[in-house]
Amino acid sequence: MKVMERWFGQYWSPYVTMGLAGLLSAVYFGITGTVWAVTGEFTRLGGHVLQMFGIDISDWAYFKLINMDGTTWSRTDGWIVWGMFIGALCTILLSNNFKIRIPRQKRRLVQGLIGGIIAGAGARLALGCNLAAFFTGVPQFSLHSWIFIVATAAGTYLGTKLVNTSWWKGKPVLLKGGMASQSGSSRKIQPYLGSLIMLVYAGLILYFFLTGRTMLGAAAIFGAAFGILIERGQICFTSAFRDLWISGRATMAKAISFGMAVSSVSTLAIILAYGLDPITKIAAPSTLVGGILFGLGIVMAGGCETGMMYRLMEGQVVFLPVFIGNIIGATGLAYAWDHLGVYSLLVQSGAQINLITEMGPYAALTVTLLLLGISFAVAMYWQKNYRFGTGFKKGA
Repeated sequence: MKVMERWFGQYWSPYVTMGLAGLLSAVYFGITGTVWAVTGEFTRLGGHVLQMFGIDISDWAYFKLINMDGTTWSRTDGWIVWGMFIGALCTILLSNNFKIRIPRQKRRLVQGLIGGIIAGAGARLALGCNLAAFFTGVPQFSLHSWIFIVATAAGTYLGTKLVNTSWWKGKPVLLKGGMASQSGSSRKIQPYLGSLIMLVYAGLILYFFLTGRTMLGAAAIFGAAFGILIERGQICFTSAFRDLWISGRATMAKAISFGMAVSSVSTLAIILAYGLDPITKIAAPSTLVGGILFGLGIVMAGGCETGMMYRLMEGQVVFLPVFIGNIIGATGLAYAWDHLGVYSLLVQSGAQINLITEMGPYAALTVTLLLLGISFAVAMYWQKNYRFGTGFKKGA
C-alpha cells in the first residue's frame, strides 16, 4: 500500500512526465517509423462511421492521404489512442480518482461539443494536433510545427477572451451543500479494478507479440505509457497557453518546451543512427488557419486532445461531447478538403520544409534547441512579471 501511495497518491512533476514523453516518443518513432498522434485516428474513426451508414468515401482525397486501411483495432495509430485511454484509466483507478462528474451548467455540454468540432477541424486542417503538429512535430524538425505553435497561441488568446465573456459563462448555478464525496466501497474497489484492467491489457499485449503482430504490441505499450504520463503529469496543452493569458502561470508551458528539447535530441540521434527520414508535413496557409482554429477550439472545449482523454477517463462527462466533437470536426474537414476546395485554397500553395534538409542535422538541432530555449526563457519572464488584470509589472 505504501508503494501505491508513493506512486499514485500525488501527481508527478510535469517536467519529469514531459521529459519521459519526449524520450518515449523518439523511441516509438525509431521502432515504428511513425509519431505519437491522435487526431488522425479520430478522422479515420469518423470515416468508418460514415461507411457504417453506407457512405462511399473511397474517392475522398483526405482519407487517401491518411490511409484508411484496416480498422482501428488493426492499426498502430488505433492502439496508441486506445492505449492512452486505458493507461490513463488504470492510473486514475489506482489513485482512487474516478468519479462521474456532470457539469452544473448543461450549456457546457454544448460548448464542449462546439469547441471539439472547431478543434478537430483545425487540427486536421493543419495535419496534426498538439502532438503531431506540435510536441512530436518540432522534434521531427518540420517547419510547419513552428507555424502551428504560433497560430495555436493566437487562437488560445482569442479563446480566453471568448470564454471570459458573460455571454459564454452564463448565469452561475448555485446548489445547496457541497459536492458528494466518493463512497468508501468505491474507493476500496477502484485500485483492484485498475489492477485487473492492467492485467487484462498486459495479456492483450502478450497476445499481439505471440501472434506476430509486434507493431500492434509496441503501439499498445507506448499508448498506455503515454496515457499514464499525461494523466500523472496532468498534461494539457490548453492550460499551457490559457494559463499564460489568464494568470501568467507558465509551469506547463516550460515543461512542454523541456520535453520537446529532450525529444529533439533523442529523435535526431535515432534519425542519424538508423538512417530514418523525418516526418515532414506541409507548411502552408492551412497550418496558420488550422492552428488558430485549434487554439480557439481547445479553449472553448476546456481541454486539448490529451487533456480531454484523461479527463474523460476521470469521469468528467463534459469531455464526452468534446471527444465526439473532435471526430465530427475532423471528419467534416476531410469532406471539405476536396469537396469544398479547402486543399486548393489553403494547402496547395504550401511545401514540405524540413530543417534537416535545409541546413543539415546539427544546425537544425541547434536552431531548434535555441528556439525552445527562447520559449522557455520567455515563459519564465512571463510568469515572473505578468499579473492578470494589470498586465506586466512596471519596468518589466
